[in-house]
Amino acid sequence: MADTSFLTWPFFDDHHRALGANLDGWAKQHLADIDHSDTDTACRTLVAALGRDGWLKHAAVDPTAAAKLDVRSLCLIRETLARHDGLADFSFAMQGLGTGAISLFGTDAQKAGWLPKIRNGTAISAFALTEPQSGSDVANSTMTATLDGDSYVLNGDKTWISNGGIADVYTVFARTGEAPGARGLSAFIVPADTAGLEVIERLDTIAPHPLATLRFSDCRVPTSALIGTSGAGFKIAMSVLDVFRATVAAAALGFARRALDEAVARVTTRHVQGAPLFELQMVQGHIADMAVDIDASALLIYRAAWAKDNGAPRVTREAAMAKLFSTDQAQKVIDRAVQLHGGDGVKSGETVEKLYREIRALRIYEGASDVQRVIIARQTVGQ
Repeated sequence: MADTSFLTWPFFDDHHRALGANLDGWAKQHLADIDHSDTDTACRTLVAALGRDGWLKHAAVDPTAAAKLDVRSLCLIRETLARHDGLADFSFAMQGLGTGAISLFGTDAQKAGWLPKIRNGTAISAFALTEPQSGSDVANSTMTATLDGDSYVLNGDKTWISNGGIADVYTVFARTGEAPGARGLSAFIVPADTAGLEVIERLDTIAPHPLATLRFSDCRVPTSALIGTSGAGFKIAMSVLDVFRATVAAAALGFARRALDEAVARVTTRHVQGAPLFELQMVQGHIADMAVDIDASALLIYRAAWAKDNGAPRVTREAAMAKLFSTDQAQKVIDRAVQLHGGDGVKSGETVEKLYREIRALRIYEGASDVQRVIIARQTVGQ
């Protein structure tokens, strides 16, 4: 049973505590038997269920109200879903990240056109930022969007795109050329059925998720597809990541909490030399280190989320700290859990084995760990 005492911390309001408890109950009922054999079908099923039962209303703003994204709710949901099922966390997260630019910067028409579908789970979204030659170096993006009358014409490739191949709509970042580097990018809404948009490769990873490389060949979208203003794409992308980067840390925290639960169950029921494995002091040391890493991660995550929800214009440093520490420490927590399981820890299909494969990508996507160190150092010196 995962520790929920952190919900009493002053970072949270009563509605957050209720959200955590209600979602945990829902997850126990609906996520225990998810079939992962067909990843695309599983993700579609999960998005539909999350939308049907109201959880996706937290992933995108209500276009009919003056609402904003609640980062603490996003983090709580990702932590809880990740603890139960990694693909459920992925399905929720991409609904938010994929339309984050629309939630934060979209026009009323853009919000009304897509966000209700995202919130009720009848459309799937994706965030198309990474390119073959520019992962964390967003300013080096080369995909172009050329203004032609009342349209923009997009050309170039995007890769490692989550939900690539199953998404109904992509938020795409391309160079419009107002200035060199970061200042010459813009963001666009591109429906998946737009002529000239092609999925050229599906990508397989150690923890299966729908991922793809996309090609845009003279892909024409109306000027009304531009999100925000021309040339503001880098700012939009960074603002979206500012919100959702802390939620990646929260997913890592959910994985780590599940690993600790599995480890505690193992060491208290497995006997060595006539006594529970837990009686060994070295084992007690591992459990203690895992518990400390988990609480320290939670403090960093919910500090960043609380600061954003309480009006901080940017939480770049706080979110980077949360993502760096929480993903790195979750890797260590899960590795200890595998070790405490002995041979069973590397047996295919075991919970800790699946967690071991799930956690690794979180130290790379939405800003690799070493990139987070650069961000933290520059923000610290800049302050």
